[in-house]
Amino acid sequence: MLKGQDFGVDIKNENISNIRPHQNNITNKICPHTNPNLNILENSKSPSNLKHLFELDGYLKSYEKEICRRYEVFSNTLSKIDQVEGSLDKFSRGYQEYGIQVTPENGIRCLEWAPGAKALYLRGDFNNWKKNEFPFEKLPFGKWELYIPPLADGTLPIKHKSALKLVVEDHHGHMLDRLSPWATYVKPPSNSIVFEQVFWNPPENQRYVFKHKNPGKPDRLRIYEAHVGIASWKGEVATYRHFAEHMIPHIVNTGYNAIQLMAVMEHAFYASFGYQVTSFFAVSSRFGPPEDLKLLVDTAHSKGLVVLLDVVHSHACKNTVDGLNEFDGTDACYFHSGPRGTHPLWDSRLFDYTQWEVLRFLLSNLRWYMSEYRFDGFRFDGATSMLYHSRGLGQSFTHYDDYFGLGVDTDSLNYLALANHMLHTIYPYTITIAEEVSGMPTLCRPIDEGGIGFDYRLAMAIPDMWIKILKEKKDEDWNMNNIVGVLTNRRWREKNIAYAESHDQALVGDKTIAFWLMDKEMYDFMSLKGPITPIIDRGIALHKMIRMITNALGGEGYLNFIGNEFGHPEWLDFPRAGNNNSYHYARRQFNLLDDKNLRYKFLYAFDKGMNDLEKKYAWLSSPQAYVSTKHEDDKVIVFERAGLEFVFNFNPTKSFPDYRIGIEVAGKYKIVLNSDDESYGGHSRVDNSIEFFTYPEPWNNRQNSMMIYIPCRVCLVFAKTD
Repeated sequence: MLKGQDFGVDIKNENISNIRPHQNNITNKICPHTNPNLNILENSKSPSNLKHLFELDGYLKSYEKEICRRYEVFSNTLSKIDQVEGSLDKFSRGYQEYGIQVTPENGIRCLEWAPGAKALYLRGDFNNWKKNEFPFEKLPFGKWELYIPPLADGTLPIKHKSALKLVVEDHHGHMLDRLSPWATYVKPPSNSIVFEQVFWNPPENQRYVFKHKNPGKPDRLRIYEAHVGIASWKGEVATYRHFAEHMIPHIVNTGYNAIQLMAVMEHAFYASFGYQVTSFFAVSSRFGPPEDLKLLVDTAHSKGLVVLLDVVHSHACKNTVDGLNEFDGTDACYFHSGPRGTHPLWDSRLFDYTQWEVLRFLLSNLRWYMSEYRFDGFRFDGATSMLYHSRGLGQSFTHYDDYFGLGVDTDSLNYLALANHMLHTIYPYTITIAEEVSGMPTLCRPIDEGGIGFDYRLAMAIPDMWIKILKEKKDEDWNMNNIVGVLTNRRWREKNIAYAESHDQALVGDKTIAFWLMDKEMYDFMSLKGPITPIIDRGIALHKMIRMITNALGGEGYLNFIGNEFGHPEWLDFPRAGNNNSYHYARRQFNLLDDKNLRYKFLYAFDKGMNDLEKKYAWLSSPQAYVSTKHEDDKVIVFERAGLEFVFNFNPTKSFPDYRIGIEVAGKYKIVLNSDDESYGGHSRVDNSIEFFTYPEPWNNRQNSMMIYIPCRVCLVFAKTD
C-alpha cells in the first residue's frame, strides 16, 4: 500500500482512533433472493483437515472454536451460493450478465445493481447524449435492466468505441452521471479529465487471440514487480506494447520467473499508483487498449513467465462521477454506510462484503482478469486493512488473542477465503499473495485446515528492517542477531515473499536502498572513467549483500521492484500539482544500465547471477535455512540451505584469512557466487577456482568445518562438488 498525503499511508506506521468496532454481521445478512428467515449459519461444519493445522502450531488448539466458526461462515456462504446461484462458478461470472452485453440478435442488454436509485438511464454519443431516452426497467432485489433492439439493418445500436454514461436519478430528483461498475474500458475525452465509459466491442479480426498457454504454477517465485507506465527512461507514459517488447526480454534475461503488474485496474488519478481504483473491470487506458494488455500477458507466457495482477479489493476511490462511490445515489450500495464505509487515512471507501451483489462483483472481477486477460494470479493489496475493524492500525499484534478476537472483521476474512477457494478450485495454477503485515495465523494455510487459502504473504518487516538499519546504524553497530531474526521470523509452513525493497521504498518521501547507501554521489561517481569513492564502493558492496541475504534467508519467494536490480538512483514521483506535472521521476532510467561506462551494470550483473544460481539450486523451494553463525564482533553470518553454504561478512574493515565455518555435509566445495568478483564491481580478493575441503571437526553445531578466506563486505556461496 502506498504512503503519502495524496494517496494513502502505510498501514504499518500510522495510528488511528475513532473507528468504532462493529459486529461481524455476515451471520445476520441474508441472501436477497431467498427466504429472509434463512440464517447463513444454519449448519455446523468443521474443516476436514484441522488436525494438521494443530500439528503445525499447537497454540492454535486454544482457538479451535473460533477457527471452526470462521469456517462455518465460509462453508455456509458457499452453500447459499450453490443453493441460489447454482454454483460458485456461475455466481462468479457476473461479467457475462451485468454491464453492457451484446445479445445473439445484435441487440444490447444492460443490467445493473443500484438498490438506492429511483430511476436509471443510459445515454451516450449513440443518442446524442439525451438523458432520459433509454430508461431501465426496475427488477426485484435492486436490479435494473434495459434492452435496446438492433437497428433496422440488423446492426448493433451502439458501435465499438462509443462513449457512454449511466444517469442515476436519486430519490431527491437529482440526475447523476455515473459509469457502469462493470465497464471494461473507460477513458477521458481529450477536453476533460473525467473518465467516460467506452463501449469496447472490436470486430473479430481486431480481437487479440492468445497463442500461448499459462506456464503453470512454479514451485517458487522470483518476482519482478513492475509498473507499465514508468517502464521507459523517457519522460512519458510507457505502454503495454512497450513493456512487452522491451521489458519482458530484460526480465527473462535477469532470471525472474514472474511479473507482478501494478496500476492495471483503472484509476483516474495517475499519482495514486493504481491504489485508488475507479473502474474495477477496466484496464488502464493510459497504457493502451485492452487488446494490448492481452499481448503483454501472452508474450510473457511465451517466455515462461507467470503474470500476477496487483488487485485492490480492500478499498475503492471516493470519486463519484467516474468511480464506484455513491453509484446509486446513496453512501452505501457497494460500501458500508457511515463511518465503517470510509477509510479516513486513505480517503477511500470500504466494501460491504456482506452484500450478495458485492460478493458477486468482486469474485467476478477476479474471474474477469483470469479469463479475459489470462493472468496467473493476484497480489491482494491491503489485506491487513481488510482483516481487522481497526484496519490494522494502532495494534501491536503480540498475542494470538489479537488474531482470534472480536477485532477481526469476519466479513472481510470470509471474502478472502471465498476468493482463494474460487481461484484455486477453478484455476489450479492460481497464485495468490497477501500484502499482510500483522502475521495473521492460518493466512497461508489451506481452507480445509481452517486457513484463508493464500499461497504466500509478503514479508513486510524485512524492508522496514533494512531501511531502519541504513537510517539509524553505523556499519560497526549492525546487529547480526537482529538481521537473522527478522529474516527468519515467519510462521512455519506459511510461505513468505522476501524483499529488500518494493515500490513503497521507491516513492518520493522515502529512499531506495541504493540511495540510502550512496545518495548524491550516484550522480557524479558511478562512472568507470573516474576512481571509485569510498561511499560508492561501500554502497555497491552492501547493495549486493543485502539482496543476497534477503533472497537466500528471508522466505520462499523473492521480489524486486523495477529498476532496483541495477540500483536505480532516484525516487519515484508521478506528475502532480506538487511537481508541476513533471514526468522526470515517473520513469526508470534503463539508459543508465545500457551505458557500459557506468557501474550500474555491476549491480545488474549480480542480480542476474543471484537469480541464475537460485534457478539452479532452488533454495526458495527448500526448507528454511540452518543458521550456524551469527558473530556480533566479526559481523559474520553463516547458514546452509538447499545444500549450499552461504557466508556473509558485514564487517566494514576486517577481512578474515582463515575463518572457520561449520558445515554439515563433508566433502569438497567450490565457490559458485562471489560478490567480490570483478564482474560484479568487486575487488577480486578471492580466487573462485580454489577448492575447499571439509575437516571432520565439529563447529557451531555442525558435524564438520571448513577454513575459508572471507574479505570485508563480501558474501560467498559454496556448493559441494563431489
